Amino acid sequence: MMYILLFFSSLFFQSDVDKGKALFQAKKYDEAIICLKKALIADSNNLEINELLADVYGHQMKWDQSIFYYRKIIELSPKTANFYYKYGAAMGLKAKAVSKFKALGMIDDIKLAFETAAKLDHSHIDTRWALVMFYVELPGIFGGSEKKALAYAKELMALSKVDGLMAKGHIEECFERYEKAEKNYKSAHDIGQSKTTFKKLYNLYLNKLKDKIKAQELYNTYYKK
Repeated sequence: MMYILLFFSSLFFQSDVDKGKALFQAKKYDEAIICLKKALIADSNNLEINELLADVYGHQMKWDQSIFYYRKIIELSPKTANFYYKYGAAMGLKAKAVSKFKALGMIDDIKLAFETAAKLDHSHIDTRWALVMFYVELPGIFGGSEKKALAYAKELMALSKVDGLMAKGHIEECFERYEKAEKNYKSAHDIGQSKTTFKKLYNLYLNKLKDKIKAQELYNTYYKK
């Protein structure tokens, strides 16, 4: 009898998890949370459920709840780089939504999360992108550093030439060195030919260099392909 109860309990648990996943993918976030929290009652330390809940709350921009569950999965699995990356990203997005005073108090935690992820996984591209953006966008007085941003761009270059060139272009653009940014974005687009590389170069031409001719030529060439 006990085995039958355990079997049905496991069956309903899995059903709630699968239902929660499907609802999440369908962008029915509130319903997904209800299913996932039901599943969590049966297994409160389940990594998959806690991560899904953190992701769902993140899509709703409910940063405090998202951060809570990401922190929990880090405690459950302290050697998983992607958990630290997601935790840092959620904190970073919360920092952009709160007052500057509150955001300043979060800087060290965001930095620690991303740098821990980078140390745990030397091939984690998203983490290195996050660190490039973190160091280049943060004012120097609060720890911003072009040198550190370039160091992570160099690591990206070793992992993916397109990402490395795009990161270098982003740094040059942030410091308003638009010709150098163009050179990097153009090299990245020549290799990648993706929507992302196209948009970066196109926006640079149109909005920063104010060169409508180059923007139109790029547009025509890209969409012909």
